[in-house]
Amino acid sequence: MHRIAYVIYPGTQIFSTAPLSVFETANVTLEREFYDARVLSENGGPVRTSFGISIETERFSVPDFDTVLIGGGTYIDESTPRLRDFITEAAANSRRIAAPCTGAFILAQAGILDGRRATTHWAYARELQARFPKVKVDEDRIYVVDGAIWTSAGMSAGIDLALAMIEADHGADVARRVAKKMVVYHRRAGGQSQFSTLLELAPQSDRIQKVLTYARAHLRTELSVEQLADVANLSPRQFSRAFRAETGQSPAKAIENLRVEAARLLMEEGQLPIDTVAHETGFADRERMRRAFLRAFGQPPQAIRRAARVSDAA
Repeated sequence: MHRIAYVIYPGTQIFSTAPLSVFETANVTLEREFYDARVLSENGGPVRTSFGISIETERFSVPDFDTVLIGGGTYIDESTPRLRDFITEAAANSRRIAAPCTGAFILAQAGILDGRRATTHWAYARELQARFPKVKVDEDRIYVVDGAIWTSAGMSAGIDLALAMIEADHGADVARRVAKKMVVYHRRAGGQSQFSTLLELAPQSDRIQKVLTYARAHLRTELSVEQLADVANLSPRQFSRAFRAETGQSPAKAIENLRVEAARLLMEEGQLPIDTVAHETGFADRERMRRAFLRAFGQPPQAIRRAARVSDAA
């Protein structure tokens, strides 16, 4: 049995505890109690979260856990000396120590991120780098694994982090089954961008959202304005006007962004030839995909793949 400690403190964001649900679901999937989780705090007893809900905890002492996770907070506060000492001991004695979102600041305050790669929520990444210049902050990653130290982006990325731990412990098939039970994607790669084209477009109506969902599922097809307008049940002229009004982009630009996002993920995964990636994501050929990558990222697909391989090797 693998013992897990989840450490919280006053002001912990309640959603940052979501990884515990992943380990619970893993036990259900495995049909045995492989993970035994404890919620700890400096003084034990009820700890009030940022939303005002209290969580009952055990008082931490000498760490004796396979995995230790440090919760993230809505605000970034200085950790206490006892918490920093606990983290230092945990880093020395545990197989892995992790922190979703702003929990990375607490790891950095304890000094265990010095000289290591780490990430955090994109809104705080530059602050983390400025306050802790010895940390190699990768501000656009879903999660980063550097040796025994795991960090992730925003609160929901803690789920991706925990799924990656499940995969490391039991293989991809188990992790995929856990994700399926939780009705979440299996899985956003650690190197995937924190930003999502669908989120950035943020359409106001269900009609335009339906079009974007359809487009994302049919990137291999032509996706002409006429075809998308038919999905929206509008004339092409009405559709183009409504689409731009809601998203701030033309349909053609939005579709290119969706294709580039999908192609980037496939390039980072590194399994498919470039011509196949271009075909699978709806670019007519690799040259058109190359030009789209240059517009979006300022570098060609091959550079994205090389950077991902270097990151994985590190």
